[in-house]
Amino acid sequence: MVNTTQQQLELLRNQIDAIDEKLLTLVSERATLAEQIGQLKEGILYRPEREAQVLRRIAELNPGPLSNETVLFLFREIMSACLAHERPVSVAFLGPQGTYSEVALLKHFGHAALREDQATLDDVFQSVVAQRTDFGIVPIENSIEGAVGRTLDLLVETPVQICGEVQLRIHHQLLVSSGVGMTDIKEIYAHPQSLAQCRSWIATHLPQAQLIPSASNAEAARTIQQKNNAAAIAGSHAAELYQLDVLAKNIEDSTDNTTRFFVIGHHESSPSGHDKTSLLLVAKNRPGAIHDLLTPLAHHGVSMTRLESRPSQTQLWEYVFFVDIEGHCKDPIVKQALSEISQSALLCRVLGSYPVAPL
Repeated sequence: MVNTTQQQLELLRNQIDAIDEKLLTLVSERATLAEQIGQLKEGILYRPEREAQVLRRIAELNPGPLSNETVLFLFREIMSACLAHERPVSVAFLGPQGTYSEVALLKHFGHAALREDQATLDDVFQSVVAQRTDFGIVPIENSIEGAVGRTLDLLVETPVQICGEVQLRIHHQLLVSSGVGMTDIKEIYAHPQSLAQCRSWIATHLPQAQLIPSASNAEAARTIQQKNNAAAIAGSHAAELYQLDVLAKNIEDSTDNTTRFFVIGHHESSPSGHDKTSLLLVAKNRPGAIHDLLTPLAHHGVSMTRLESRPSQTQLWEYVFFVDIEGHCKDPIVKQALSEISQSALLCRVLGSYPVAPL
């Protein structure tokens, strides 16, 4: 029986070795083809619409048993490595290392991308505007806490294009230095939004702890490295990076806690077949102005997925509106709707059309 089992294991392992050799050969062939494509193209080789099409096709072809999420992760890394073989893209993100912004960057661009951490969202935008990096990645909204106001303001103030989106499920962990237990915790460090997203858990398990806001969860994790009476709320990536223990897992109050990020750059994405368009609208100051702005969308059957208002910062009680719609600005019905909106708006600016985020 033992010999039979050992023989079966040996046979299966030999089969895996043979498959690994085939995989290596195929990945090398893919990299060679990508290199040939790179020689025919100029400028940045990264094309978000093409990558979105590839990933959607892979998800549709996936026979299992691996989940779509796992398969897309594997192919994203292969694509990232092939791109880096020519020239890796550089991406600015809100630092320090270990933030959810960095996790979103890795999910979208893969580990071969060059990551440039920035101190503030303003710095991320400026890095892209000054072309110190090819792209930036910035949080735009959270399913629990709503829009990120500073990102909205910077989309108005800068000439960047939105060329992609990332949706990241947020799982908060309670992190501590080695040896720190629940009864030792007198302080909890975290970004204010994360503290709010874990409000009920904290009230139940650590009601006496002092809540101390941090610029980012990664900064909170870095702060508590040498503290024996404190905890931080951050992600698993930060725990690994700063060598902290996870004292409690997934302490967010909502299981659907998701943050949406924009990829910003100077590149206009071509239609991918499944796109969104983000708009900046300024309405005329008269009765029915908002109705007039949105009527063309309904008339042409263009679905609106988001509407957000923000003070214009130029005139008292004047507002700008951020609108997300389904479709690409070059799609005929979207193009017609935008033309009609422009006739009734003080301003109708396309912030970007981009592929809908995969899983």
